[in-house]
Amino acid sequence: MELGLKGKVAAISGATQGIGKATALRLALEGAKVAICARNVQRLEETVAEIKAAGGDVIGIQADVTQAPAIEHFVQAIIEQWGRLDILVNNAGTSAAAPFLKIDDAGWQDDMNLKLLATIRLSRLAIPHMKKQGGGRIINLTAIAGKQPGANSMPSSVTRAAGLALTKALSKDVAPDNILVNTVCVGRIKAGQHVQHAARLGKTLEQHYADAGKGIPLGRVGEAEEVANVIAFLASDAASYVTGTSINLDGGISGVL
Repeated sequence: MELGLKGKVAAISGATQGIGKATALRLALEGAKVAICARNVQRLEETVAEIKAAGGDVIGIQADVTQAPAIEHFVQAIIEQWGRLDILVNNAGTSAAAPFLKIDDAGWQDDMNLKLLATIRLSRLAIPHMKKQGGGRIINLTAIAGKQPGANSMPSSVTRAAGLALTKALSKDVAPDNILVNTVCVGRIKAGQHVQHAARLGKTLEQHYADAGKGIPLGRVGEAEEVANVIAFLASDAASYVTGTSINLDGGISGVL
């Protein structure tokens, strides 16, 4: 299917591993021009090289999205390079979860800066450019825990719930400008953080994923590329009447729609 992404300009935060990297590669293969940002310079350069080797048009900008000046620099670099911004994928974030009484103010603030304020700031900078060109797409990565929080799921579950509310409210604000805002609510998806988690548990990565897949109706942990496929759809012409919605991508494990 032709997704209508050729020549579009996409910005993806946290794009050097996992879902972000898979999304950057997928959009680039669909013909979009891709701008990625991350904190780690080495991984950023490696990802840029990989996308270029696949035939993609890409720039990589070092940026810590918890810092407002870094976000401004990222968006400005995109406009200087290509003069427009059509698609914003707010992906930067990690899974932070602990018992409530063990989370101090700094832990709450760090999580909100990374997952919520970065999304707000990037969207606020992208929207004026999207308005000028007659429309755009904003896709926020959230998590099932934001809809169905459990014990020891904070601060992520709370921050992700705020991301869901932001998605719905913002979609109504910018709909008259043909800017569509949606969220992909992920469950257990293969990512770099699982490598470290498996090591802490003394397991091989394969065993960790096998154990994590237990209890998921589809019987396995999801692939980052499967998330990228859904993001590509939401960014495409095929999703031209989809806004203010969330898509669960969790192998069926959650009990909520």
